Amino acid sequence: MKKKLVAYFSASGKTARLANDLAKAAGADLYEICPAVPYTSADLNWQNKQSRSSIEMSDHSSRPALADTNADIAAYDTIYIGFPVWWYIAPTIINTFLESYDFSGKKIILFATSGGSGFGKAVQNLQPSAPNAEIIEGKVNPSAKDIEALSAIN
Repeated sequence: MKKKLVAYFSASGKTARLANDLAKAAGADLYEICPAVPYTSADLNWQNKQSRSSIEMSDHSSRPALADTNADIAAYDTIYIGFPVWWYIAPTIINTFLESYDFSGKKIILFATSGGSGFGKAVQNLQPSAPNAEIIEGKVNPSAKDIEALSAIN
């Protein structure tokens, strides 16, 4: 049996709830991707062009620091990565996470939360950060049925 990990970044708690549901359904371990400097509500104000998230997302080379790099990625075959969709892609902290480990030969399945958009160019923007991994676009705002389907992917 392949070992699974659900890694997620959650700014508001919505992605965390889905990650917990997916980990239970998949029989997977859970790992929270935490920024070294937590985001405040002001940081997340997408309507303010000077907010931290707006500045990071306008610079695709931005790599927010992680609070830790303790995930044992080598121990897993399948890694689900969850995040809120920001500006039609994954937040750049997901690139930081991918670039902090060796995902060679791993299957990465994305899931996300969004207020109205799909994945956009998330896979295209993440693939260079994990060039030797297979990245699969999963579901945005997955329902309970979607979570069951995602959990069955090996």
